[in-house]
Amino acid sequence: METKIDIKAEKLIYKPKDYKSSNSVRWCPGCGDHAVLNCIHKAMAELNLVPDDTVMVTGIGCSARLTYYMNTYGIHSIHGRALPIATGMKVANPNLNVWVTTGDGDSLAIGGNHFIHTIRRNVDITIVLFNNKIYGLTKGQFSPTSDRGFVTKSAPYGTVEDPFRTAELCFGARGKFFGRGIDVDLKNLTDTLVAASKHKGAAVVEVLQNCVIFNDGIHSKFSDRTWRKENTIVLQHGEKMIFGENDDKGIVIDGWNLKAVTIGQDGYTLDDVLVHDTYTKDDTLHEKLALMGAEEYDSLPVALGVIRDVEALTYDMEQERQVKEVQAKTPKRSFEEFLMSSPNVWEVK
Repeated sequence: METKIDIKAEKLIYKPKDYKSSNSVRWCPGCGDHAVLNCIHKAMAELNLVPDDTVMVTGIGCSARLTYYMNTYGIHSIHGRALPIATGMKVANPNLNVWVTTGDGDSLAIGGNHFIHTIRRNVDITIVLFNNKIYGLTKGQFSPTSDRGFVTKSAPYGTVEDPFRTAELCFGARGKFFGRGIDVDLKNLTDTLVAASKHKGAAVVEVLQNCVIFNDGIHSKFSDRTWRKENTIVLQHGEKMIFGENDDKGIVIDGWNLKAVTIGQDGYTLDDVLVHDTYTKDDTLHEKLALMGAEEYDSLPVALGVIRDVEALTYDMEQERQVKEVQAKTPKRSFEEFLMSSPNVWEVK
């Protein structure tokens, strides 16, 4: 009598340390990159991603070092080209968990074209964009996100350019996922990275990150623990947009714009405070939320967490579907069969 043996493979449970490489981390002491790396390790552990099925792709800049600190597959690519390389990997193997870490210079300057088209195509990639508003690795030149008038080595009298806003580019490219975190707020950043990885499609997480050497304190209005609760709001789907040290402030609609009010004053009640809807397809309110805290909206708190998360067809899955449809219509199963099927083929002996 034949005996059947039921063998079930035990599912491994990964911890943050399982994603850490043995290499020494070579960032400046106090750099915000350390915290972001820590959050990525924690997020991957929470997602229980298999290291052998995960790849980290980077371009050039301080953030690009992160590849060497991951116990996953990784590619340290060239300036601005991390996203097309990541796209190729995801299309070639849709089962991979593909992450990209990049900086405001790497992805919004020389890599700007790839940034918007990756988002437009909705490639299933998790994009972590470190924004410290400076070129750190090349020693302190202004970047595409540096504020107008900002004095740097490459603009000793102040920049005469208006900056890019990551959120505007993302929404302009019809982005389906946008989130934001601060390097000093590890819990929210980790939660946002987890949500980004779960999202099917191009997911952009902007990290307000501090460069202690060339742009120290650039995000202090939002990152300093003393007044962080007054100047930031962590958005949660289905919850009221409430913030403040005493949770006594809220975001309301004022005509076509958003307005921060004190609940219980000037006729505003809790009922007037907006409820966050992460999944609504119309991005009008999402973009307004993402731009809070910018120069002309500085009376509003900066929005953190998942701001937009909308499902849509992804580039890699549509490519895979299309290839399978074509394969099903043709009997040719190999490259050799394809070559030999032509009537203009002859054999030389």
